[in-house]
Amino acid sequence: MKGLFKSKPKTPADLVRQTRDLLIFIDRGAPDTKESKRDDKMVELSKLIRDLKQVLYGHSESEPVADSCAQLTQEFFKENTLRLLIICLPKFNLETRKDATQVVANLQRQQVQSRLIACDYLEKNIDLMDILILGYENSDLALHYGTMLRECIRHQSVARYVLESEHMKKFFDFIQLPNFDIASDAAATFKELMTRHKSTVAAFLLKNYDWFFAEYNSKLLESTNYITRRQAIKLLGDILLDRSNSAVMTRYVSSRDNLRILMTLLRESSKSIQIEAFHVFKLFAANQNKPSDIVGILLTNRNKLLRLFADFKTEKEDEQFEADKAQVVREIAALEPKE
Repeated sequence: MKGLFKSKPKTPADLVRQTRDLLIFIDRGAPDTKESKRDDKMVELSKLIRDLKQVLYGHSESEPVADSCAQLTQEFFKENTLRLLIICLPKFNLETRKDATQVVANLQRQQVQSRLIACDYLEKNIDLMDILILGYENSDLALHYGTMLRECIRHQSVARYVLESEHMKKFFDFIQLPNFDIASDAAATFKELMTRHKSTVAAFLLKNYDWFFAEYNSKLLESTNYITRRQAIKLLGDILLDRSNSAVMTRYVSSRDNLRILMTLLRESSKSIQIEAFHVFKLFAANQNKPSDIVGILLTNRNKLLRLFADFKTEKEDEQFEADKAQVVREIAALEPKE
């Protein structure tokens, strides 16, 4: 007889609806609810979130099923399940936070009828990005919210909102937080923001050039932290050498203050910082319309620079690097004072 009354397995849509109902209960946190009942609901919610993760990622015995993923995604974004999940995250235990983070991350990539419906939802609920960004100020939530944020900015419109938001300046402080893991996570998000959507980044840099590079130079390139400087000079090279940022690059290499910072980085004891600094410095040397003050600084330091480059080598043989170095040496050797 027992077999006749087996409960039907929950559909992906059922899982989402039950999760949403429990999230609403947890979010409201009715003061007259018994603690034991609240604990039971939290255990149930943790299991549901784990089940959602299993539908999206599969498990050791089975791969995820596309149709189930699409059903789950469609139901998830019908109502405010994502908002509730993000808002309730502080109330979860560590394992449930990890599962919830993986669910949110995966949903950003799920297509329903060839559409990324997560993007449509986020555009209408863009304030959720403010919650995720400010998560870096909370050491318990930073890595979870940071992972969610990086997945959300895969959508160009969402990345544009973050770039143009008042929170963008805060990344320069988040990257320098004393907690290494959180600072590294913020740096990874910052790099994603500055490199993924090229046309959006180019427009942002042209519009915000002055404050952005003032912060970038003083807080990152001139940081007292070695890792911050190393990551910053590598990212600067990636930004300036990207063709879509050619107008920004031309402006950057016309500044004597920028040149002085790069020349300081060239003298670093760290070989990796020196090499990355060289990749930016070569843009100053290659500029065929150098302003007179740039020419003046290069002439004043010509002998020191030529001596530096004479011994300048990468650890592994690198033909391109040697060719670039030879070109830089030729450019500097041929310099003449501007009238």
